[in-house]
Amino acid sequence: MMKTTNRLLEATKDIWSKYNEHPFVKGIEDGTLDREKFRFYIIQDYLYLEDYAKTFAIGIAKAKSLETTRLFSSYIALLTGGEMDIHRGYMGEFAVSQEELNDTPRSLDNLSYTSYMLRVAYEEGEAEILAAILSCAVSYEYIARRIVSNNPNAIKHDFYGEWVGGYASEEYAKENIVLLETLDRLTENYTEQQLSHLVDIFVACSRYELDFWEMSWNMSK
Repeated sequence: MMKTTNRLLEATKDIWSKYNEHPFVKGIEDGTLDREKFRFYIIQDYLYLEDYAKTFAIGIAKAKSLETTRLFSSYIALLTGGEMDIHRGYMGEFAVSQEELNDTPRSLDNLSYTSYMLRVAYEEGEAEILAAILSCAVSYEYIARRIVSNNPNAIKHDFYGEWVGGYASEEYAKENIVLLETLDRLTENYTEQQLSHLVDIFVACSRYELDFWEMSWNMSK
């Protein structure tokens, strides 16, 4: 029987194939991306990660075991003290102040995406929450590794290399393995209807990820 996570990835392979074809991602790959577009993206992504962390926080309340509680808790710490450090670094490069972050509204695409994730978190269970957050977590590894495969020097770029290196790292991949294995374990006895619902959640979030790149490229508010 196909693992749940393999089923999710199989259902979204056509969507994911478009990530590295997108001009925003290709601009990171070859280092030609307009830095104003990246600045817009970094601010929106920072705002996104605030609600992403809240989704994990709701997961703590929904967790049915101490193991899953610890997992969700550890990822809140990773996001606020790890992944978001990358963004703070770029915030410094762009001289983005906390006041600007506070005054910047989430774009419509960003708001739609995070509202969907938070609705899943509030209304559903721990496995559904994992399905909602996995598209972001795993697709960034997928994108960064494809970038390095296509252009090994991308990781050395004086500006975008930090972003590529962070998401292409073995450390980041190990974090994703834990999430994937946990979802597979939690859904071992799921019915076909439950599994189909997880696919729907994962597909929706994968589509939101593609929209996020488009939003960033167009700097859409």
